Amino acid sequence: MAKNFPHSFEVCRCRAVTLGEIIHAIKERGANSIESIGELTDAGTSCKCCQSADKDIGEEKMELYIKQIVDKFVK
Repeated sequence: MAKNFPHSFEVCRCRAVTLGEIIHAIKERGANSIESIGELTDAGTSCKCCQSADKDIGEEKMELYIKQIVDKFVK
């Protein structure tokens, strides 16, 4: 999943937050939920489409969701 994407991959287009920034927030800053990632990085705080497939609206679907990253890296 997340390892198939480079750290420069933009997960949140509204706030221009990359996968690397989200992983850093989890591993180095203690983020452990979609909400705490949003507080630390602003990811998922605008349209919220990048949070999960359930919240993804419109025609273009995201390739990677914050929920998938949380599920992978938060223990």
